[in-house]
Amino acid sequence: MSSTTSRPEAAKPPMREALVAAAFQLFLERGYEQTTVDDIVALAGVGRRSFFRYFPSKEDVVFPDHERCLADMTAFLAASEPDHEPVRRVCDAARLVMLMYAENPSFSVQRYRLTKRVPGLRAYELSVVWRYERALAAYLRDRFAGTPDGDLRADVIAAATVAAHNNALRSWLWSDGQGDAAEAVDHALGSVRTAFGAAPEAPTDAPAGARADVRAGVAPGLPLVTALPDEDDVVVVVSRRGAPLWRVVQEIETALARK
Repeated sequence: MSSTTSRPEAAKPPMREALVAAAFQLFLERGYEQTTVDDIVALAGVGRRSFFRYFPSKEDVVFPDHERCLADMTAFLAASEPDHEPVRRVCDAARLVMLMYAENPSFSVQRYRLTKRVPGLRAYELSVVWRYERALAAYLRDRFAGTPDGDLRADVIAAATVAAHNNALRSWLWSDGQGDAAEAVDHALGSVRTAFGAAPEAPTDAPAGARADVRAGVAPGLPLVTALPDEDDVVVVVSRRGAPLWRVVQEIETALARK
């Protein structure tokens, strides 16, 4: 029996990955708007039915792993124990998104560049981000049930967690995936934990592969000190102790948005 028997078959990528690879090859060569589903399946060597078995639309092929990541996040939060500090828990859950991007930096950077150029993809990405935020808020609402302003706190903390995570992730993508994405995200999430939860420290129950190297802290007499991903660029945000939560998170998002 020849040693090459079945090697071509074994070398074929799974159909889902083949469709994603074909789609991005065409997006780069022709442009996103000029590429059709028929073009993608022709290059991948499959039929239209096979495409729609994996992706409901052309937009979904640009974000092939978000459904899995959202399911992983939901399962991670559902497995929480009563003694888990809730703010720390949602920060650990947010790291799952960072890990998904860091699995394939070149693809993530490629997608980031494409999304910036196509308004429809930016809108689609915002809808995905909203689903992550809702998953975090749902967990926090359950944990804060029966407490004063529980739903408000849940929504504010979920929004702050997503804003901090995305600020660090965008900075990493903008730099073409240079540096340590986990370090940048942990650094940003430290601001959320400083403002709303326990003092930042290395998470013991973070998703596998996530590392915390947080440099944000609370200064005496000040409610919040926020450090941006760039170690040479530090922003101090000061709020009154009695300031409403929506005002605090607004200040955090403003600080994190500054370059």
